[in-house]
Amino acid sequence: MTGSDAAAGGLRVVLAEDSAILRDGLAALLGRRGHEVTAVADGESLEREVERLTGQETPPDIVVADIRMPPTFTDEGLRSAVALRDRYPRLPVLLFSQYVETRYVNVLLAGDARGVGYLLKDRVVDVGEFTVALARVAGGETVLDPEVVSQLMGAADRHTGPARLTSREREVLALMAQGRSNGGIAETLFLSQKTVEKNVAAIFQKLGLPHDAADHRRVLAVLRYLGPADGRA
Repeated sequence: MTGSDAAAGGLRVVLAEDSAILRDGLAALLGRRGHEVTAVADGESLEREVERLTGQETPPDIVVADIRMPPTFTDEGLRSAVALRDRYPRLPVLLFSQYVETRYVNVLLAGDARGVGYLLKDRVVDVGEFTVALARVAGGETVLDPEVVSQLMGAADRHTGPARLTSREREVLALMAQGRSNGGIAETLFLSQKTVEKNVAAIFQKLGLPHDAADHRRVLAVLRYLGPADGRA
């Protein structure tokens, strides 16, 4: 499904959420927006449900999963998301949680991070914001909440020490991780677009990203910076 198709609605969603109230509310919300929740699951059944649906003529377009679910309420959803992306690399996954879990997130973002999202429940205050993010992830974009980016970058700093990036370059990189365009970054940081372009070019150079990966270098830059943390919390 292309980004324009996703934006038009009609997504087939697998929803993994242990709270019955939130699960039913999300299912109703998605239904009103033209999407279909084709299966609901918890931490123990998510992989099984996706595997069952993937064998059908209409496989799921995206998985929306909480992180802390039964049986241990620690990181079942996140570990299932990692396993699903390993098995189905093109399956979009949107983590929707109250918590930031740095453990395994770098693994989830490794390789091709397109079609991966991580939003925090308490920070999504608008239904439209959530459904737009859902469509963007289903369309192959990477969507990360700013707080998630901040904590992931903090974890990377703790394990790798001070990076060669300047403080301004780290600000630009954090906004790149949120999916912002150069224009959007310029507006947020009150910079000219030319200044942002120079910072982006410096980030690519310092992180050793090849020119032949130009189409995906924004995502690769984030992964290259976060990668040394090796998923450790």
